Amino acid sequence: MTTLEQTHAVQDSIAEKIKKVQELYADAPEVGRIGLERMMAELKAAAGEGQQKATSAGRTGLRVGKVSELTAIWKFAPGGARRLRALLALLGGNFQGADKVGTLHNMRFVFLDNDTRLLFATAYDGEWDPYIVDFSTKLPDALDALLANLEEYPGMHSPAVGDWIANHQITADGWYVSNPNLTVAETRRLERIGKAVDEFLDKVG
Repeated sequence: MTTLEQTHAVQDSIAEKIKKVQELYADAPEVGRIGLERMMAELKAAAGEGQQKATSAGRTGLRVGKVSELTAIWKFAPGGARRLRALLALLGGNFQGADKVGTLHNMRFVFLDNDTRLLFATAYDGEWDPYIVDFSTKLPDALDALLANLEEYPGMHSPAVGDWIANHQITADGWYVSNPNLTVAETRRLERIGKAVDEFLDKVG
């Protein structure tokens, strides 16, 4: 297939997807139908050739550029929600220990359904398997303290922990990354450079 033929094939595929969305929105609330029509140009551009697309993060999850996502939902073990909430309150958002991993962008713990389930979501650099291995070798005790409050948690030293995480992970259907080509290390380096430049300009000024 020539490059021109490939371009036409991509354009045809985009047109078909747009048509399908328009058909599905035919019975949407009016505000949704109007919103869709007003953003049609933006949709065509976003779906166009050359735009960075989400791919697989490896075993599961999405990856955009150098950054991947992990979203999982677990049931709490008896008393687990109470224990985890107290532990998180004690930490007060201080998760600096996670810096030992070096690839973690962010993470959040959300209690669902009257404290019967936990939503855990994170973004990290690279692929799934190295990330899980990194966490399990560098922060096993912290993770055991956090995740032991969830049903059937095997422990970070168990060879079954990867399967346990993957079996509860839900790949995102939509995910946005503002700086997909910057790793945690690169972001911190840029911050240091920016700070040094600001300090230099302050001295010069």
